[in-house]
Amino acid sequence: MTDEIKKKLMAELGELDMELRIDLPKEIKRTREYGDLRENAEYHATLERQRMVQARMAHLHQRLREISAIDLSKISTDRAGYGSTLVLFDPQRNAEVTFKLVSAEESDPPKGLISTSSPVGLSLMGAEEGDEVTVRTPAGARRFEVLSLKTIHESQ
Repeated sequence: MTDEIKKKLMAELGELDMELRIDLPKEIKRTREYGDLRENAEYHATLERQRMVQARMAHLHQRLREISAIDLSKISTDRAGYGSTLVLFDPQRNAEVTFKLVSAEESDPPKGLISTSSPVGLSLMGAEEGDEVTVRTPAGARRFEVLSLKTIHESQ
């Protein structure tokens, strides 16, 4: 799972590096030719894009370090954590709902992939089978019962 995330982040880093080293210098040179740099909005917008690309690249490098530091042996085998799949009972809807706790990069709520750092993910972290959990949603607090829990260790 972490290898897929690393590949995704590395691909984005490659694209941003190309933009930073090739595309943006050309654009800076082009916009610089428009004259007075104090009043050249395109030039300033290009410089701002350059700063944004550099900041995003720094963030991606940090995320890669964090992901590389994940030690699966330290993730609980009996409580919800990164990689866990939980089947919850929603008494308001009288229905079951399944969530998998993933990293922010993998998150896709409509598919049930919930980031461990999101409000819903944080509410589920540490839950065990049989627990009642209160999940904070934009619509307000909702209670669920954890019907089953499958940790990342059982998924591999």
